[in-house]
Amino acid sequence: MQKITASANLVLSVLFETFTIHKLSPDASIPEEILKSNYYSVSKTENELSLVCSEVIEVQSLQSSKGWKCIKVAGPLDFNLTGILAGISDILAKENISIFAISTFDTDYILVRTQDLSSARTTLRQAGYKFE
Repeated sequence: MQKITASANLVLSVLFETFTIHKLSPDASIPEEILKSNYYSVSKTENELSLVCSEVIEVQSLQSSKGWKCIKVAGPLDFNLTGILAGISDILAKENISIFAISTFDTDYILVRTQDLSSARTTLRQAGYKFE
């Protein structure tokens, strides 16, 4: 396995939308409007159903957290690469920037609160990451 560092010139971009993170009961249905979105994430465990979707979509949830921007790592990323998400999260943690991470088959997404986006970009650029 090859460990990736910022010096590997990973390219990041920020998705246009602002997102809300929702917690629903594990037996809840996924609202159909979400399924028509360009970007959404669904995770289910025996204890909860978590949804990440555009904040313009109304979802009846047990809890929610609005105002998240999404930083995307350009992919696809090879499964043999390690440390990508750890490197980014470590850099942001040192600046006290909270994250909500999502990984897909092709790449990683890091959500940060809207008010932390500018600091996150600056911090990641200083660490060697490039933004589109």
